[in-house]
Amino acid sequence: MKVILVDQRHGHTRTIVINRWLKGLLSLCLLGAPVALGYFGYQLAVSQNARMFTEETAQNWDREIKLQAEQLADIKVDSEQQLEALTLRLAMLQARLVRLDAVGERITSIANLDNGEFDFSQAVAIGGPGSSNSEPYTTAGFMGAVEQLERQLEDRQQQLEILEGLMAGRKIQSDVFIAGRPVDRGWIASRFGRRPDPFTGRLSFHAGIDFTTGRSGAEINTVAAGVITWAGPRSDYGLMIEVNHGNGYTTRYAHAEKLIVDVGDIVNKGQNIALVGSTGRSTGPHVHFEVYKNGRVVDPAAYIHRTAR
Repeated sequence: MKVILVDQRHGHTRTIVINRWLKGLLSLCLLGAPVALGYFGYQLAVSQNARMFTEETAQNWDREIKLQAEQLADIKVDSEQQLEALTLRLAMLQARLVRLDAVGERITSIANLDNGEFDFSQAVAIGGPGSSNSEPYTTAGFMGAVEQLERQLEDRQQQLEILEGLMAGRKIQSDVFIAGRPVDRGWIASRFGRRPDPFTGRLSFHAGIDFTTGRSGAEINTVAAGVITWAGPRSDYGLMIEVNHGNGYTTRYAHAEKLIVDVGDIVNKGQNIALVGSTGRSTGPHVHFEVYKNGRVVDPAAYIHRTAR
């Protein structure tokens, strides 16, 4: 094999004869260089990986994994505690809502409000068009909304309880306030004071007002709330009902045909307690009505013409 070298500047040529052994050496070098380079690259990579994945590195990774596992466990416990606390707060809010519903229903009953308008057993009717600007609550925003709702519920509960107390007090005062007539229909046959006795014709003191209904069986109603302290026959009164209204006031309803209540019963204002009759010292069906203040009989006229509170 010959190799001819040409000098372009001077035009000279030179011939080099490559022997068989030199030719084999060059071939070996050309073919072996890539293999050698690959081998050395592999050894270099293996040596670097050996330095990277040492026992110390593995221990560091193990400690890091354990630390992350502990952090995840702490986060899980903290999340469970927060969820339990939130569940308890929601239960307390629900209990407050139940109490508010009960207070609202009592106020509705006391104030004689329309049950259809203030029906606390139904959800509040609200609504409106949707908005494209709506966004979900963040965790902090949600907790803030819960805290604000708690404050509002506490404030409303206090206000409603105060209002309930005021209205209940007024209702009690109204219930025990003596006003009105013991019968819905009838006319006054005899007033309070001196009059001719219906049996003897002599002047005598009449301690009450007689309401005549013209027939037996009409309803006798209380003029105020109170407690029954007498229910039965009494000399000259026939079948009589006595009601203690507190504050030193007592009323009597006499000559009844039938008694509907018993001693110890609590009665409301306007409740039917007996039926008109003509028992005892009586000339016909009527109700004898008396009012006592601090143990002394007073003229019922001042009370039957009162305006009910």
